Amino acid sequence: MPSHLPKNFSRPFLKLFHIMEATLLVAITLATLAAIIGEFIHIYTNKQILLTDILLMFIYLEVLAMVQQFVTNGKIPVRYPIYIAIMAIARYITLGMKELDGIYVVWLALAAFILAAATLLIRIGHHYWPYEEVTEPNKRQSDD
Repeated sequence: MPSHLPKNFSRPFLKLFHIMEATLLVAITLATLAAIIGEFIHIYTNKQILLTDILLMFIYLEVLAMVQQFVTNGKIPVRYPIYIAIMAIARYITLGMKELDGIYVVWLALAAFILAAATLLIRIGHHYWPYEEVTEPNKRQSDD
C-alpha cells in the first residue's frame, strides 16, 4: 500500500533510511570479516582445527550470505536466519556435549529438527505456492 504522505516530506526520510541501511550492511560485513579473521588467528595459534571452529565459520558464512541476499534482492529469505539458528544449536551441542544433561541435548536436537522441518515446509510452500508478481495499478498490461 503506497504512502499518502507528500513526496517532498517522505523523500528525505527515505534517503536517510537508505543511508542508515547501507551503513549497517557495511558494518555487519566488516564485523563478520573481523570475526572470521579472529577465528583464523585463533586456529593458527592453537595449531588445531576443531569441529566447533568449522561450525562457527559456517555461521559467519550464513551471515555474509544474508548480507549478499539483502544487497542483491532487497530482502532476506526467512530460511537464512533459520540456518544460522540450526548451526548455532549444533555448535552449542558440540561445545558442551560433556557438560550438558542428556535430556537437554535431546531438547536441543528436537529444536534443530523443528527448525529443519520449518525450512522444508517453507521450501515446499514456495514450490507449490510461489509469490505472484505484483504489478502496479498505473502500469496496465496490453491485451495483445
